[in-house]
Amino acid sequence: MELQNVLESRRSIRKYLNKSVKQEDIRKIIEAAILAPSWKNSQVTRYYVVQSENKLNQLKQYLPEFNRKNVEDAPVLIVSTIVLNRSGYERNGEPSNELGNGWGYYDCGLHNMNLILKATELGLSTLIMGIRDAKKISKLLDIPLTESVVSVIGLGYQDIEPSMPKRKSVDEITKFY
Repeated sequence: MELQNVLESRRSIRKYLNKSVKQEDIRKIIEAAILAPSWKNSQVTRYYVVQSENKLNQLKQYLPEFNRKNVEDAPVLIVSTIVLNRSGYERNGEPSNELGNGWGYYDCGLHNMNLILKATELGLSTLIMGIRDAKKISKLLDIPLTESVVSVIGLGYQDIEPSMPKRKSVDEITKFY
């Protein structure tokens, strides 16, 4: 699939088929995420892939009810995190500018975009969720205190085909000088 087709066909999916995802495909989408740029090649994004029924059910309890419903049949949930105080920081531990860890979150967004685009290319669908209980998720998945939970990404085969929501035009979001 060409990039333009991937960009135009990708949707946030809120209803999944109860169908497993191949481990090989999960690895391919994470490999695509790894190719994203990051601050001074710091590569601070980490992924925690949850597939077992027991862990999936536990993790879903740490999502608000509407998101829990959105991914109730998703066979995979991927938790993205960043390693804190590395991206956007100097070697002496001082932030390089006023954004500090903001650069790590930015880098994670770039990684996650690659991940969801690769998933689309492979015929999989995703939903990125930012409303979650990070403390409980960290405990459940043994995420170290040096990392911050960014998102939970539902992954699976879509059971609906939503149309593309209206997008703003170039002229609405751009100023040329």
